[in-house]
Formats: sequence, C-alpha cells, structure tokens
Amino acid sequence: MSVADVDEAVAGVRDGMTVGIGGWGSRRKPMALVRALVRAGRRDLTIVSYGGPDVGLLVAAGCVRRVVTGFVSLDSIPLEPHFGRARTSGEIALTEYDEGMLHWGLLAAAHRLPFLPIRAGLGSDVMRVNPGLRTVRSPYADDTELVAVPALPLDVALIHLNRADAHGNGRYLGPDPYFDDLFCLAAKQRVLSCERILSTADLVGAGPPQTLLTNRSMIDAVVATPHGAHFTSCVPDYGRDEAFQREYATTGWDTFRARYLDGDEADYQKAIRQ
Repeated sequence: MSVADVDEAVAGVRDGMTVGIGGWGSRRKPMALVRALVRAGRRDLTIVSYGGPDVGLLVAAGCVRRVVTGFVSLDSIPLEPHFGRARTSGEIALTEYDEGMLHWGLLAAAHRLPFLPIRAGLGSDVMRVNPGLRTVRSPYADDTELVAVPALPLDVALIHLNRADAHGNGRYLGPDPYFDDLFCLAAKQRVLSCERILSTADLVGAGPPQTLLTNRSMIDAVVATPHGAHFTSCVPDYGRDEAFQREYATTGWDTFRARYLDGDEADYQKAIRQ
C-alpha cells in the first residue's frame, strides 16, 4: 500500500493493458487519474467502464483500442461526443453489453469464475453484435437457456471516492456506490483517488458502515485529489460542472487539450477556476 501522486499512481499502466474505470456516466469518475493517463501517452488500452468523459478523453487522446461498456454518456448530454465520433469512424473497437451483463462480467472476474449466467441479452441485438457470446442451459429441471457472460478480468482499476485513509479503506458519501468495489476486486492493480485522506478513526466515524466501500485488501495505491472527479459530480462534495461539460462537448479537441490538459493536474485545477 502506498500514498502516491496522480502521475505515480498510473505509472504501472502499460500500453495494451485492460483498465477498468469506476463511477457511472459523468458521476464520480476518477478524472484526475484519467488526465494522468492522457499525459502519460498510453496506447492500445482496453477500457472497461460505465462510460462518460473518462472514455471520451482517453479516446480523443488516442489512448484506446477497445471500449467494453453498457453505454458512454455525459448524462445531461446523452452521447459522449468524442466516443461517438471515434466509434462512427471505426477508430476504436466496441464490445457493447447490456448494463447488467457488464456487472455480471465484473462479478465473475471478482469471484475468479470464467463466466456467470444471466437472462439479460436474450432476444436482443446484444447477441448479434457480440457473436462470440455463448449460451448455456440450466442443469436443473427448468432447463432454462441463459447467456454465459464471460469474466472481465482487469489489469488495473481506477476509482474515486469521497474519503479514504492511507491504507485503502474508502467511503462514498453520495447516494450510490456504483460498482467501484467490483472493479477493484476484478483487477490486479487497484488505485483509489479521493477528495480527502483521513485518519482511520476519522474515516470510520464519517458515516454509516455500509458506505465503507473498499478495504485495505482491495487497494494498492491511494491518491488525494481534491476536486479530482471534475467535471463529473462527486456528491455531496460538488455537483457536475455543467458549464464546463458543455465546453468540453463543443470545443475542438486540440483547443481543449491545449487549454486544460497540456500541463499537470495542478495546472488543470488552476485553469478551471480562471
């Protein structure tokens, strides 16, 4: 376990790795870590995510070979624009699952299973656009046909929580845990960024037990990144920056990158306040 800065925390991500990113759409994404990946210039990554601007930034920066997802949305802007353009042009490959199937793939990897059966996907185009998917039949009297969702093992997981201690125990304070714990359990390397690092005693006293989402066995590095989920929301610390999100969605990539991403994380945080 180590406490690291953002650039140190992603140093273990290598070209060609499979990287899982927590959060949901444009909610509680580990954007400081994503920006560090962009700066590091990683290439040929497979990104597993309930996608938002994390996917868009990495796609626009040329870091991504394949996206595995149930959707890629900015929530208040339905389709992530950089992802949409890259997918339309054929620049990236896509594995598109039902949202529940993605959950099941992470759960299978977390439990070291080759697959898990699910009803989702049957009778839909999910099976057509993913010809490699297989079905299985229940060995019991019901003889039900089910989709065998393959495990989604990850090389690295990146997540963002409201609070953590230096050991990797982490707490969310908003309304939803998303699947951040499963991303960590499915991964070989796990990085947790947070708004604030607290003592363990203060962390334990900061909320109810069920909001302690990660424990020290699930995390390899902790990073304090105040406002590190910007421009996604990190409720109750801050909401989504809708004005900045509109700027991101409508500004040309080269201009946006020069304005906000060519420096380090401190430069980014300074730029968004100007």
